[in-house]
Amino acid sequence: MRDAGRLRVTVVNGSPNEQSKTMGLAGVVLDTLSQKLSLDVHRTDVYRLGMGFTHASVREEVAPAVDDELKATESADLLIAATPIYRGSYTGLFKHFFDLIERYALADKPVLLLATGGGEHHALALDHALRPLFSFFQARALPVGIFASSGDFDGTLLLNPRVYSRIGLALKDVEDFLA
Repeated sequence: MRDAGRLRVTVVNGSPNEQSKTMGLAGVVLDTLSQKLSLDVHRTDVYRLGMGFTHASVREEVAPAVDDELKATESADLLIAATPIYRGSYTGLFKHFFDLIERYALADKPVLLLATGGGEHHALALDHALRPLFSFFQARALPVGIFASSGDFDGTLLLNPRVYSRIGLALKDVEDFLA
């Protein structure tokens, strides 16, 4: 569990690049959470995992470095699942990453759902794509997920006060769950 009172947080980034709105949103969430709790943050960028990840169809086939990323996700105190939404769902590499997670490794683990998309209609993916994925693992997808659309950003900088308000609500769920 926690080491010296620090919360181990793993962010799984399903975005295909580092300079993304998805990671801009995740950054605001982490900055806000770090004002409330002491964090050890680990970030897994699925697009960077390479052929030792993409060529694996089962856990036993992944490269050692990829297995380390999977283990960091499985052992986190809090998982932040962050992905852009395209055509109604999460990215393929994001799903492939979770296809390699051990079946019960996320049971009862709190998961904060983050998503970005081109418009508000993509917000439904939080409940219709991400929640069912984490229900399969018997994880505790926290009640308030956070969605931000392209219009909420200037580049990767989050501007919309309503999204900041939603972040506050979601992080209250995190604190309540951990209490």
